[in-house]
Amino acid sequence: MSLLENILSFNKEFVQNKEYEAYTTSKTPSKKAVLLTCMDTRLQDLSTKALGFNNGDLKVVKNAGATISHPYGSTMRSLLVGIYALGAEEIIIMGHKDCGMGNIDEAQVMETMKSRGVDEKVFDILQHSGIDVPQFLKGFDDVYDNVRQNIDMIYAHPLFDSKVPVHGLVIDPHTGALELVHDGYQKLNS
Repeated sequence: MSLLENILSFNKEFVQNKEYEAYTTSKTPSKKAVLLTCMDTRLQDLSTKALGFNNGDLKVVKNAGATISHPYGSTMRSLLVGIYALGAEEIIIMGHKDCGMGNIDEAQVMETMKSRGVDEKVFDILQHSGIDVPQFLKGFDDVYDNVRQNIDMIYAHPLFDSKVPVHGLVIDPHTGALELVHDGYQKLNS
């Protein structure tokens, strides 16, 4: 049975047994926060449980490296929508130790793309179109700096409400231990 067939089979029983009732909540976050974190598999549940959040407490945005790669990209849009349309009043940016985007080898990723059928010409076409593929794939060298850069990008955004606190954390994906990188309340009080 394929992964998709397993999903659909499980879902049919999930709905028939009304297991969804345990997850019923509203579309607005009860703790009034948005969390941007990494898509790392180790953080699937840990990213919220280690912070004391339950289903419905906050909006969760995940991507590779918990990184805002463009001030007008989908990640920033999600944070702004969370604040202006969905009732969030705070933002938490949470990177993690041992992240796959830390020191990623862009050349190796491109080689893997080629081995899976992406033609070398595609890279040339993109380069001539102004898209630097290695830069597009680039991760970060230091998770703490990455969290700080994300926070700076949010605060500098012309559509951002500067009265919204933005907190920065780094989590250990093995233990759930948190390190504070930035206290958003301190910025508001300064």
